[in-house]
Amino acid sequence: MEAGQHLLIVDDDRDIRTLLAEQLRAAGYQVSAAGDGAEMRKVLERGPVDLIVLDLNLPKEDGLTLCRDLRARSTTPVIMLTARAEAIDRILGLEMGADDYLPKPFEPRELLARIRSVLRRSQALPANLEPLTAKKASFGGWALDFEHRHLTGPDGRVVMLSGAEFRLMRALVDHANRVLSREQILALVSTRTGEAHDRAIDLQVSRLRQKLDDPESATSLIRTVRNEGYVLAAPVVFE
Repeated sequence: MEAGQHLLIVDDDRDIRTLLAEQLRAAGYQVSAAGDGAEMRKVLERGPVDLIVLDLNLPKEDGLTLCRDLRARSTTPVIMLTARAEAIDRILGLEMGADDYLPKPFEPRELLARIRSVLRRSQALPANLEPLTAKKASFGGWALDFEHRHLTGPDGRVVMLSGAEFRLMRALVDHANRVLSREQILALVSTRTGEAHDRAIDLQVSRLRQKLDDPESATSLIRTVRNEGYVLAAPVVFE
């Protein structure tokens, strides 16, 4: 299963890049390496990458900035590395769209296990569930701005979304009128492995409903399909 999968290591420490590349190649992966954001982009321009291992502390552009930019135009899984262990770094990394987070120093075997887990989750989706490319989507009087990551209501009111809420809303919009199981949603929103459970998705759906729905309305834009999952029940126009 690992044969042919392409990993990209982005770290300004040459020794770490070399060590990780050797060990991941020994595990059967194709590996490229980059020392900063500019080199990372050159690798991505040459061809597709299945997963990026991204260091937080990089020269010029830090890992958070690169992760945010990657997530705005790509669903490529990202595992973030950092020498700092503060909770705020982990939270910011996940909010920017990282799929997992690993503090330095770490055992290479643990990184390998994380890589395998994230790749399995990202590949759990059927081929016909690839996201659409657009800047904005309109549905039920609402507009979701993909660039600025917020909703605009029928009355012009702007509703801000957390990173998790935006990823869930984007997944539902991209696959409108198709029922998504919780497993498919978990893969689409790139939830961190340790937080990937049904209850987390249920809570996020509940929060989105509170922001989207009129309390006096008898119907919800996001509907529950018993024993199957959730669906955004509205026509969507992409712009």
